[in-house]
Amino acid sequence: MKILVIRRDNIGDLVCNTPLIHALRQHFPKATICALVNSYNAPVLANNPDIDAVFAYTKAKHRPPGTSIAKVYWDRLRLFAQLRRMHFDYAILAAPRFQPRLLRLAHFAGARRVVGFIEPDTPSTAHIDIGVPYGPIHPPHEVEDVFRLLSPLGITGQPPPTQVHPQANELARAKEALHRAIPLQPPLLIGVHISARKPSQRWPTQNFAALIKRLHKEHNAGFMLFWSPGDTSNPLHPGDDAKAREIIVATKGIPLLAYPTQELGQLIAGLSLCDMVICSDGGAMHLAAGLGKPILCFFGKSDATRWHPWGVPHRIRQPTSQNVSDISVEDAMTDFAHLLGDVLLQAPEL
Repeated sequence: MKILVIRRDNIGDLVCNTPLIHALRQHFPKATICALVNSYNAPVLANNPDIDAVFAYTKAKHRPPGTSIAKVYWDRLRLFAQLRRMHFDYAILAAPRFQPRLLRLAHFAGARRVVGFIEPDTPSTAHIDIGVPYGPIHPPHEVEDVFRLLSPLGITGQPPPTQVHPQANELARAKEALHRAIPLQPPLLIGVHISARKPSQRWPTQNFAALIKRLHKEHNAGFMLFWSPGDTSNPLHPGDDAKAREIIVATKGIPLLAYPTQELGQLIAGLSLCDMVICSDGGAMHLAAGLGKPILCFFGKSDATRWHPWGVPHRIRQPTSQNVSDISVEDAMTDFAHLLGDVLLQAPEL
């Protein structure tokens, strides 16, 4: 059997597909299981032992500088020609609701049968061979929602945890950088990710600095500081270099590795070295969950029920204003203490 799992969305969305992929591997251990993703989120599946091959196409908006749109589409045609030669038995449209673009990708790939959600009054869903009626579930977490697509293949029950695996070369670089910055290993290494795409998810610089100081004082913690590099004025890829510099200056003398991550593989490797992670809702949060890290997460204007970290200890702080800037340092300290208690209860030997 040959199965192609298709997901073209953001980082966190693809992380939430890894339980589906793992369940497929457990149920069909001898199957060829591949994934069709985009170049932006493809590193999420690097080194995943459940996947035989990852095929990635580049969206026009993600093309490297100097690359023409014509080349992007030519490369995509070659990719789909390769997929068609593989003669997939099933393509799974691994996203919530019915997404016509995924159906087109499945047809371009030449899959014999297509598994996907179907919705009333949507005629194009008639082109889905094995349809799963889409409707609300409780609780409606993204992982559980998409996992329902496996029911026609005989796979039901509670989805397993998400999975992300660092690449060996990036992991080696992160370890070397950490050893240079913090030669003496602290009893607790906390990853702090300060970037967030949505304005409602951004915690103030002074709060991050104050929290780092408090956690170091109370837990003798060391830190890895993660952020998206660049200038805030960049309309396509705003960065947090200025914010990071302020935090670094304010926390001078505290064991801290500043680790900007231009590439997704760098972020995955760095997060894998941390004992716990503090961040806002977003791709970094789901990566940390896929790495099995306990997480203190701040939620602004997003659905914490649907997008909370899956399968790991976590504490959520979401103010009634749905603006992360309204979370106090004291709130964060309280939640961190509860999270640490949760972790210690689950692993008393620590």
